[in-house]
Amino acid sequence: MAIKTIIEPFRIKAVEPIRMTTRAEREARIREAFYNVFLLHADDVLIDLLTDSGTGAMSSDQWAAVMRGDESYAGSPSFYRFEESVKRLFPFKHIIPTHQGRAAERILFNVTCGPGQIVPNNTHFDTTRANIEYRGATALDLPCAESHDIATPHPFKGNMDVAALERLLEGEGLEKVPLVMMTITNNSGGGQPVAMANVRAVSEICHRYGIPFYIDACRFAENAYFVKQREPGYADKSVVDIARELMSYADGCTMSAKKDGLANIGGFLATDDEELARQEKDLLILTEGYPTYGGLAGRDLEAIAVGLEEVVHEDYLQYRIVSTGYLGKHISREGVPIVQPPGGHAVYIDCSAFLPQLEPLQYPGIALAVELYVEAGIRGVEIGSVMFGQVEPESGEETPAEKELLRLAIPRRVYTQSHIDYVVEAILEVWKRREGIGGYRISYQAPFLRHFTARFEPLGARA
Repeated sequence: MAIKTIIEPFRIKAVEPIRMTTRAEREARIREAFYNVFLLHADDVLIDLLTDSGTGAMSSDQWAAVMRGDESYAGSPSFYRFEESVKRLFPFKHIIPTHQGRAAERILFNVTCGPGQIVPNNTHFDTTRANIEYRGATALDLPCAESHDIATPHPFKGNMDVAALERLLEGEGLEKVPLVMMTITNNSGGGQPVAMANVRAVSEICHRYGIPFYIDACRFAENAYFVKQREPGYADKSVVDIARELMSYADGCTMSAKKDGLANIGGFLATDDEELARQEKDLLILTEGYPTYGGLAGRDLEAIAVGLEEVVHEDYLQYRIVSTGYLGKHISREGVPIVQPPGGHAVYIDCSAFLPQLEPLQYPGIALAVELYVEAGIRGVEIGSVMFGQVEPESGEETPAEKELLRLAIPRRVYTQSHIDYVVEAILEVWKRREGIGGYRISYQAPFLRHFTARFEPLGARA
């Protein structure tokens, strides 16, 4: 009989100590941080699930490559190794390095978008939406119908609503819609994958209307693995071949290498359009750096080059997806409501169902984030009305987000199963006393991306 236990496909070679804290210390720290987990000192956090972006552990081969980094300002050999590694998976003509994904987004939307235009997506994440809106355009979400049902599993809840996209393009056309985006996996939608058939259908519609199609590819390998596991006809294909097919339907992509690049910093912008690439490189030089380093050190380019080779190893991806699912399954079987099925990089708790006593504008995601930190020193992030609620500038009236979620994003190759078991136990302890948890109000907020720096006050004494 084959052994069923999935183990971490690596050995631990160096360790970093976690500073243990008491509940009283955590009560004080979260109060000093105005109940915003972004404002905590990281050394006051025991298990940090705030984000999987740039928080992973690099391999021994990546650290060895760091030593090879060439810091020449222009024409560094590190760039050409980076470019070759990228093009193995992303076969676009022009690869433009950036210091991270949001820099790629800013450059792309500054070149392509203007006031009054619309950029549709399956679901925009925070920086994508903010960069579009900063240009005066509208970031329009077109998620598939299945995504609205949090509790019911579906293999590809990250899909775009193809019919809605076609209606939009038929009515608006190229002047109004400068490009279409697709986020894989769909982060705001619960880390859910997108089917190859859906990518193909969106691509066909875009090209029929003459509109460029771009992919936000930061978790491309996880998405490719889900396609291999769940979509008919792909079980015998390699993750590399699936990834290349996904990209073949697009005209370009943005990428944060801090996710499936397995690096601590970096990203890139890719396109097949010669003239667009020229404009993007001109803007890159103005704000990021020369086009062969793009705001990155040569050593970072080397780390990304190796990371892109390692991330498509199927033993790694199996471990990654199974370990995330382990957390989701162990809390959901005890009644904790989550987005089903568990995503690739994170588990998303449905805070509206977890804390039904709280209205959306009492910010149940913030309330749960605070309680989980106080209970066990675990840091997650709200993905709900603080991150995605719409505030009318003149009246200050706020429209809640569709979903109130707490995301527990798992860094790559960082935590062991015992750490995840600790997270499971902590969540279940908070679940037991959920009825006594109160809400919050905002005492300060910035005009863009307010969740990073907002300050909160409890709406009464904390339980």
